[in-house]
Amino acid sequence: MESFEGKVAVVTGAASGIGLALARRFAGEGMRVVLADVEHDALDRAAATLADAAGADSVLAVPTDVRDEHAVEALAAATFDRFGTAHVVCNNAGVGVGGLAWTVPADRWRWIVEVNLLAVAHGVRAFVPRMIEQGEGHVVNTASAAGLLTGPGMSPYYATKHGVVALSESLHFDLQLTGAPVGVSVLCPEWVRTQIADSERNRPPGVGEMPGMPGAQADGADGGDAPALGDLVRGLVDGGLDPSTVAGMVLDGIRAGRFWIITHPTTVPTAQRRWDAIAGDGQPTLWNVAAR
Repeated sequence: MESFEGKVAVVTGAASGIGLALARRFAGEGMRVVLADVEHDALDRAAATLADAAGADSVLAVPTDVRDEHAVEALAAATFDRFGTAHVVCNNAGVGVGGLAWTVPADRWRWIVEVNLLAVAHGVRAFVPRMIEQGEGHVVNTASAAGLLTGPGMSPYYATKHGVVALSESLHFDLQLTGAPVGVSVLCPEWVRTQIADSERNRPPGVGEMPGMPGAQADGADGGDAPALGDLVRGLVDGGLDPSTVAGMVLDGIRAGRFWIITHPTTVPTAQRRWDAIAGDGQPTLWNVAAR
């Protein structure tokens, strides 16, 4: 896909961060854009700003809880009802949940698995058959460098992002196997200036709070004190890439038909050290999350 003019892009998690940057960049390329997010007010503001720049006829906002497969199917239906097509679908919504592995309650595991992993599967089921039928399309799944690397304190996040990478690779092979004319990319950024450290703002009913957000338990229960990760993660996020830079990399990746969209030069060498340890029957290697 070399030209984006007049085409349609769908972005989940589009009210802020990478999602909003993607929506802005797509609109700037002359695309019509569908924005989906669970934060209604933020979604309305983002859509209004984009409509001012690109025109109201080119923007559709669909409040969507991506945990709900029916809501994601409704997003696809609304997209095709309004624009008749979707050329680029970015399964981008995500949350950050952490804590020492033995302290994270089941309700928080369900929350992050539903948002970070199952929602990507919902997006694939809702949009890919339509793309295959129309004979073109490209899917971008937002994973993370945490889908290639590992470390302490965020086991639910690492697990779900590894899952997104595996799902994306398998989707790529499934499309190749069937000869379907749909491309796939997986986005694996390190630190980007987003609201991932403030995921608690979207914590759904029935999911309990944990101190020291984004998830580390700090009250000594269930196995001792854990480091409070909130301040650490916020500091790393604040020093990360601007989301607009990442959006530009995604556009370049789609144009080139590139599967892997890696945003930081430190990711691949660190991943290589991990695989060298596997090949050498060594111990797991630690991702130094503060490295630049």
